[in-house]
Amino acid sequence: MNWEQIKGNWTQAKGQLREEYGELTDDEMEQAKGEREQLVGLISEKYGKAKFEVEKELDQLFNKN
Repeated sequence: MNWEQIKGNWTQAKGQLREEYGELTDDEMEQAKGEREQLVGLISEKYGKAKFEVEKELDQLFNKN
């Protein structure tokens, strides 16, 4: 799934994100609203991970199908 599709299906994407990153709040996810860079920064900061690591995890999460 590309990021335009993720933005278009943000409600579904939030569910997947919630399963993978349970510490993210609804407010934080609403702030990101499918914007990849904002989401990567948020997860990176919250979980203490490198941005490249988060990008790889997100690619794997949304390309499972």
